[in-house]
Amino acid sequence: MTNILGTEREIQSEKIRKLVIMAALVAIMFIMAFTPLGYLKIGALSITFMTIPVIIGAIILGPAGGAFLGGVFGLTSFMQCFGMDPFGAALLAINPVYTALLCFVPRILMGLLTAYIFIWLIKVDKTKVISFGATGLAGAFLNTLFFLPTMVLLFGSTDLIKGIQGSMNVMAFMISLVTTNSIIEMIVGAVVGGAISKAVYEFESRRVRA
Repeated sequence: MTNILGTEREIQSEKIRKLVIMAALVAIMFIMAFTPLGYLKIGALSITFMTIPVIIGAIILGPAGGAFLGGVFGLTSFMQCFGMDPFGAALLAINPVYTALLCFVPRILMGLLTAYIFIWLIKVDKTKVISFGATGLAGAFLNTLFFLPTMVLLFGSTDLIKGIQGSMNVMAFMISLVTTNSIIEMIVGAVVGGAISKAVYEFESRRVRA
């Protein structure tokens, strides 16, 4: 009976721990969303560092946590379309439903798959160090990988995108968008996201062993 009660308390404690971490990351994301820390506007597109909390959550909380935080990322991105991001506002004016899909679907998939990438990497990474940076880089890369094709799929036939695309074919157009913005996001994801995730992961591991 004591063992059962002890197990139930441990399960409950684990649930509370995950909820606390989740709540903290969500709070950080909303703070970032309304400061340059989250969306740094450069030209038509912007550099986003919102991937970092998603990466941390995906590593610490697993696929469900990564997908949920990806959804929060999508929500903050959709909120930017209401006057805070000229490009997003233009997409919203064209088709609100497509804009919502563009904001949410790529980010949810990014969070989900980032978690699975880490689960696989940590099993094969003998150093237990490389996997964190690699996952951080992968998370930022997946955000771009999913976002750009979805944008072209949903809005490629609109005058807005055709005007930006010019005479380039679809592939050349998407490659042209993967410029300094995406590279900076991947570097920051690998360095900052990887470092913070490793620190939190190791802290949580020591706490569980204690």
